[in-house]
Amino acid sequence: MRHLKAGRKLGRTSAHRIALTRNLATALFEHGRIETTEAKAKEIRRWVERLVTVAKTDDLAARRRVARVVTREEVAVKLFTQYADRYRERPGGYTRIIRRGPRQGDGAPVVIMEMVE
Repeated sequence: MRHLKAGRKLGRTSAHRIALTRNLATALFEHGRIETTEAKAKEIRRWVERLVTVAKTDDLAARRRVARVVTREEVAVKLFTQYADRYRERPGGYTRIIRRGPRQGDGAPVVIMEMVE
């Protein structure tokens, strides 16, 4: 039984899964929208929502917590300036997932994940 075991395994080792999550979250903050599979997008949404909420309180501890996940300095600065200001009054729901359909090669459900305006 998987009681209290949150998160998806995504068919990867834990180190690979953490690296994938960090890279996708960084790409989403950098570009504002990414195209990925549905399972990955739903897993990344958990991380991104928490990071934006942490970035709203702009202090040293928040910057260090974000730096553990966001891999590029300029993207972290963008998170604290652009996204934190944009969502200052919003209590949550910073991302949107739009279904595109199955992928040509393997039929995996592809989605577009974007930051809400």
